[in-house]
Amino acid sequence: MPQNGVYDLLKMLEIALDEGCSVLKYTVVNKREIEDLIDRIYATLPPEVQEARVLLKDKERLINEANQKAARIVQEAQDKADRILSESDQIKAIEREGMRIRQEVADDCQKMKHLAVQDGENTRMKATEEAIKIREGAELYAEQVLTSLEGNLTQLQQIVKNGQLYMEQLRNDAASKYTTMNR
Repeated sequence: MPQNGVYDLLKMLEIALDEGCSVLKYTVVNKREIEDLIDRIYATLPPEVQEARVLLKDKERLINEANQKAARIVQEAQDKADRILSESDQIKAIEREGMRIRQEVADDCQKMKHLAVQDGENTRMKATEEAIKIREGAELYAEQVLTSLEGNLTQLQQIVKNGQLYMEQLRNDAASKYTTMNR
């Protein structure tokens, strides 16, 4: 059908719409008649238009497929980004926990060091007190030994003096006996 045929069919379509019954903003038409006219219009279109229409449909299908593929790629990228962020959050949580444990260990070491220093200081003080007590005990013992030795020496001195006096007395008695005998 020539190009005029398409225009004639479109004119018939307009008439069918005008003949329809109007209710408010809407027009009621014979659906079968409109569909028949549209089919006839498609049939009268030149093959190039039909091919262009097929190409447009293919283009729309390809665009839809590309959009779906792009949406799928975007969703996969989003899922991967979410997974990476989740892993990153887990790594950060693990790092935070590691830092907390490291700080806890450092605090525990500091406490243990403080306790060891305190324990060492207590031990040193006890050892110093014990050394003072031992020294005082040794000094007291030495003083007692010296006092005892002094007493013993005093007694020995007295014994020695008494022995000397006795010896002198014996000499004097012997000398006086000798003098008396010689007389």
